[in-house]
Amino acid sequence: MEECIFCKISKGEINVEKIYENKEFFSIPDANPVGEGHSLIISKEHFETTLDIPNKVGPELLDCIKQTAKKLMEKYNSEGFNITNNNFEAAGQIVKHVHFHMLPRKKGDGKRGIFLG
Repeated sequence: MEECIFCKISKGEINVEKIYENKEFFSIPDANPVGEGHSLIISKEHFETTLDIPNKVGPELLDCIKQTAKKLMEKYNSEGFNITNNNFEAAGQIVKHVHFHMLPRKKGDGKRGIFLG
């Protein structure tokens, strides 16, 4: 089985702009954004779904979410943000490496959740 794209990014085999990084997670702009600032928070180690993430790395996940949100809200002058996470094919997971979508939001931006609406 070919190694996944997020593992290659994590190992530095594919160079991407990182928004934030800590010991266990990193964030990057989404390659196919649904809106301005759409970004991904990705585990450095390969876990397929949220159910596979060890509880002990929870603080690092929360840190990456918070720091990424602060940076995106400042950069895009947003007033809030959405986070979503698709687990398993039935829920729309395409890349089988756990990741969270973050979308900066502004009042009246016409978006519904993480989706354009």
